[in-house]
Amino acid sequence: MDKKELQNLLEQVAEGQVKPEAALLQIKTEPYKDMGFAKLDTHRGIRQGMAEVIYGAGKTKEQIVKIAQAMVEEKEKTVLITRMSKEAADYVGEFLDLHYDEISRTGMVGQIPKPDGVGKIVVATGGTSDMAVAEEAALTAEVYGNEVVRLYDVGVAGMHRLMDHIEEIMSARVIVAIAGMEGALASVIGGMADCPVIAVPTSVGYGANFGGLSALLSMLNSCASGVSVVNIDNGFGAGYLASMINHLEGRKE
Repeated sequence: MDKKELQNLLEQVAEGQVKPEAALLQIKTEPYKDMGFAKLDTHRGIRQGMAEVIYGAGKTKEQIVKIAQAMVEEKEKTVLITRMSKEAADYVGEFLDLHYDEISRTGMVGQIPKPDGVGKIVVATGGTSDMAVAEEAALTAEVYGNEVVRLYDVGVAGMHRLMDHIEEIMSARVIVAIAGMEGALASVIGGMADCPVIAVPTSVGYGANFGGLSALLSMLNSCASGVSVVNIDNGFGAGYLASMINHLEGRKE
């Protein structure tokens, strides 16, 4: 149950359509489900508006299946699994209707919801090599109910490629700028856009890139206002934050 469903339930109680006892039964579950090897946060959707996500790296394929099945049993409409190996995806697919993206290593059980965010989220990359991180961000945003516009391979090595998409940049509600090397894309977009820009440094680059550290430091030192930075290769974190921003306006209190 997410915040909207809880609010609708309480409104039904107030209007006499649902008895208080019946409503209590729906929400009277433990705030987490102890599975022994994991504690599933079943109330995160109520607290934060977004359900818990399964981080696949470091988990066995059997553990991923059990957690995903438990979330489905808890009536989660969409289950997102990040950093998931192809082997694990093949195994999970034997038990659940899994949609798997090999580029970003992201799995999803259920359907992508209809977008209910205020505007559009633009996900832009400096190069094609950044697509794995970009797709993780884009799919995360879509799973949380956002319309996503993808602008891939529009880095500063060929500025005309980015300038061809001025309309998308100017009309975005949030922009996720993803780049490796020196990470200049975030500053360029930040100087053009009138919305928040979430910069994602990637580990793409030659030796002096230091696994994404050069891009991270460049983005942290951006002279463009309105640019925030997440960790190296953290497409999920960027997509999640972008979704939170895109759902702020018009939210019922």
